[in-house]
Amino acid sequence: MEIKSVGIVGAGQMGNGIAHVMALAGYDVLLNDINQDSLDAAMARIDKNMERQVSRSLISAEDKANGLLRIKTTLALPDLGQTDLVIEAAAEREEIKDKIFDTLLPHLQPHTILTSNTSSISITRLASRTDRPEKFMGFHFMNPVPLMKLVELIRGIATDEETYKACHDIVTRLDKTAASAEDFPAFIVNRILIPMINEACYTLYEGVGNVASIDNAMKLGANHPMGPLELADFIGLDTCLAIMNVLHEGLADTKYRPCPLLTKYVEAGWLGRKTKRGFYDYRGEAPVPTR
Repeated sequence: MEIKSVGIVGAGQMGNGIAHVMALAGYDVLLNDINQDSLDAAMARIDKNMERQVSRSLISAEDKANGLLRIKTTLALPDLGQTDLVIEAAAEREEIKDKIFDTLLPHLQPHTILTSNTSSISITRLASRTDRPEKFMGFHFMNPVPLMKLVELIRGIATDEETYKACHDIVTRLDKTAASAEDFPAFIVNRILIPMINEACYTLYEGVGNVASIDNAMKLGANHPMGPLELADFIGLDTCLAIMNVLHEGLADTKYRPCPLLTKYVEAGWLGRKTKRGFYDYRGEAPVPTR
């Protein structure tokens, strides 16, 4: 099956990044959000990021112009029903994703493939609520989408081979690499990454080191490009906590217990870069550790 048009639900950091790469690869993109300001901000971000690629000679000015022309926006979720592939990139909460798919179902074409950019939630369970579990799979991009080369492809128990192959072909066309993951909590990347971040939170919580020493230790001692607490702020502490809860509930193993300090930061609304405060305070000229 040939995919020509892609509908994307959610114009946030992941959604606008997916729209960006899909448009540059020649797909017609319809980007949806519940808020017009979010759509306008997404288009401005895509324009800025494409311009950065032009300045680095990664794409031409013509590529940018054509890519932007391929992206349309809509506030009406049912409009996405006419696309060949839908990628849900909304908040990492299962009830929100279920509501999105429930709204979409009556408007879909028979051949439309449904996918979710979820970083941790069961694909089999999400698919079971739809009328096409065989045409449903996980399509997990890494952040920031235009830069990161990996896409996790997660088959639910009912996903058929044609659907998997169609999504794999898209990853290849995007010049990215597919990693096939089984449908277990948090898949591959976050199954390994988020518990590491959670352990860094425990290291801070127990007073083994402060924010700066923990991040510097991992950057200089393990050659990580970002420290784990800096990375947590970039991902969003609410997202990190949500994934740890999925791991804890889904695998019933105490080693996945979310750190109480991570929970406390989320309760305070200190979610990282997007709220200007997390493990670092971003309200000044340079980030300052909060502990």
